[in-house]
Amino acid sequence: MNARVDAQPDVAAFDVDGTLTVRDCVRPFLLRVGGWKGVTAALARKPAASVGAALHRDRDRFKEVLVGGVLRGRKVAQVEALGEEFADHVVADWLRADTIARLRWHQRMGHRIVLVSASLSPYLRPVGRHLGVDAVLCAEPLREGDHFGDGLQGANCRAAEKVRRLEAWLEERQLSNSTLWAYGDSNGDRELLERADHPLLVKGTTVSAVPAGFVA
Repeated sequence: MNARVDAQPDVAAFDVDGTLTVRDCVRPFLLRVGGWKGVTAALARKPAASVGAALHRDRDRFKEVLVGGVLRGRKVAQVEALGEEFADHVVADWLRADTIARLRWHQRMGHRIVLVSASLSPYLRPVGRHLGVDAVLCAEPLREGDHFGDGLQGANCRAAEKVRRLEAWLEERQLSNSTLWAYGDSNGDRELLERADHPLLVKGTTVSAVPAGFVA
């Protein structure tokens, strides 16, 4: 029993926007799908909710209104095709060289890699495939058959929800006792970093390809 637990691979959980990328990706993707007209219409469609979320700095509610307004009624296949194109752009132009080098180190060490992000699944899953990660846990637009619905499927994947999603993923794979590395850049990653054995806040820093005290 102890041998099985000791043999568990380390797990490295990476936030995406600002951590693996040089910028936010959600708004540019929604603009690619709906344009400024679509984004403006999404906020105008629910003015009370939009204004209330802004006044109370409720990022989760604001995002739900925006994502639902832009994607609602659009065919899943069409949005996912745009997501594939957008992912190519992210990979080509917006990845951080330093944190990607650290991710590659984890892969060379045989660690499991999980993206845990409030970014949207239509483009983040293709990004994850490009990076060769083991799982992508992220914000999921609500689906209704072959079209998108109004809002998100479940909670936005930020703050405590990141830990909840990651814990469920670890438990399903009997990895709950694994050594956890975590990388984030904002207050929305605080709970994730607190959960980790090796946390690293990457904002304003250049991350070394190999962590101090470890081999390449």
